[in-house]
Amino acid sequence: MKLTVIGTGYVGLVSGVCFSELGNDVICVDNNQSKIDRLKDGEVPIYEPTLKELITRNVNAGRLSFTTNLAAAIDNAEIIIIAVGTPSMSSGEANLSYIEQVAEEIGREIKEYKVVVVKSTVPVGTNEKVAAIIGKYAEVAFDYASVPEFLREGTAVQDTLNPDRIIIGTSSERAADMLTELHRPLTNQITITDVRSAEMIKYASNAFLATKISFINEIANICEKVGADVEEVASGMGMDQRIGSSFLKAGIGYGGSCFPKDTQALIQIAGNVNYDFKLLKSVVEVNRDQRFNVIRKLETILGDLRGKTIAIWGLAFKPETDDVRDTPALEIIIELLDKGANVKAYDPIAINNFKLSLNRSDVTYCESAEEAALEADALCLLTEWKQFKDISLQLIRRWLKSPNLIDGRNMYSESELVNTDFVYYSVGRPSLNQGVREQVSFVLR
Repeated sequence: MKLTVIGTGYVGLVSGVCFSELGNDVICVDNNQSKIDRLKDGEVPIYEPTLKELITRNVNAGRLSFTTNLAAAIDNAEIIIIAVGTPSMSSGEANLSYIEQVAEEIGREIKEYKVVVVKSTVPVGTNEKVAAIIGKYAEVAFDYASVPEFLREGTAVQDTLNPDRIIIGTSSERAADMLTELHRPLTNQITITDVRSAEMIKYASNAFLATKISFINEIANICEKVGADVEEVASGMGMDQRIGSSFLKAGIGYGGSCFPKDTQALIQIAGNVNYDFKLLKSVVEVNRDQRFNVIRKLETILGDLRGKTIAIWGLAFKPETDDVRDTPALEIIIELLDKGANVKAYDPIAINNFKLSLNRSDVTYCESAEEAALEADALCLLTEWKQFKDISLQLIRRWLKSPNLIDGRNMYSESELVNTDFVYYSVGRPSLNQGVREQVSFVLR
């Protein structure tokens, strides 16, 4: 098939590249000339494992190209996929201005039947608005559909090529058939539904996963007080098929471009129809507070943080990505600086993006994990990069001024901590704490 993908962010670029890998002819369009020039030169503007290799292979095969010429790309397409950003506004609502602009341009340019697919995450009813805008300008018939994405940054290529389901929301049998044919090489788990339900499935899915993360973090906080191990608890919970084991890993909370934005948007969607989504509001509140447990544990060990040197390992919101949008590291570092601490930070990939996001000059950015940890009063592990796991605790101990380690991702095990003198805090595993004493209380009934 001939596809045009509008938008070369995570969703658009990964989707376009993967569709070309399946043998389709794909044109990726963006109005950012610099980004398109970089892609033409073989540079990838985002960090995503295996993406560069796929781009090179499919460009060389003549199946993949990049342009800023939207009109020509529309002319060459059977299916047009909209994958532009829908960032949050101050109200929490999704900003649809980019979607609306693209819809108008499509309406002005289409000269024959096309299927227009919205892959961007959008509030319920947006596809209908998109169709109305296109219809205002188009003089030919077209169909529209919602096909939400469910990829995860860091495994986006794998998730796109091996999806657990494809959701196609459309009222057109012709569009449903074309989109089913497009996605059939990926999976036979294809569900055809109405457009509004497809839009809601995306938000409901992300909100539920965010809820699981906040729930297990609340359980972890209780585990620390009653002497239970959250990893054992999560393992036992996950054996229940009604619950499942995914997204039950305690830590410092979720971040990134999807969960924070989509939970806020769903709260706003509910508010627009006079429904108070109390549960999801609590999920958001719990998630934001969870990251500050790192600060509280540091203060338990060090007391006043003024003048203390704190090493930060990990700035991206998760490993295998350079995305720092809503990363817990941002608020943690700001809080440390506000409390007078000296911060030395390192991330294998995301430092440059983080500098742009934080926009402060009072952080020392380091070129290696060793440089960050050297002579620090404490080390905080915020992103579980494999590079960090490969460094022995004995070596870390030699680097640090004092043996204080806050493990925000539960990366280290009990066997690794044996015979070390670390003052160690993790998340929800009080029995692993070393060098500290905590009051454990039990309520007997």
